[in-house]
Amino acid sequence: MTKNNAKAYWKENIRYVIILLLVWFLVSYGAGIIFKDTLNKIKLGGFKLGFWFAQQGSMYVFVILIFVYVRLMNKLDKKYGYDA
Repeated sequence: MTKNNAKAYWKENIRYVIILLLVWFLVSYGAGIIFKDTLNKIKLGGFKLGFWFAQQGSMYVFVILIFVYVRLMNKLDKKYGYDA
């Protein structure tokens, strides 16, 4: 590994982390607080959707994002030769 490859690897890794954290923020804060009134017009399992996102949805999205991150990092490791 060259120093340039290592820098490119971490730059891409940080980009993935920022994007995934932004998605999580938008789901947890945006859907649970900012767009709550609009989402509450829709019901999911008998509960208002805004309430559901505030209570459950952000946790589900977080778990899904963990699996997405693992998949992205596996691809990134292969791309830069860290998949020993």
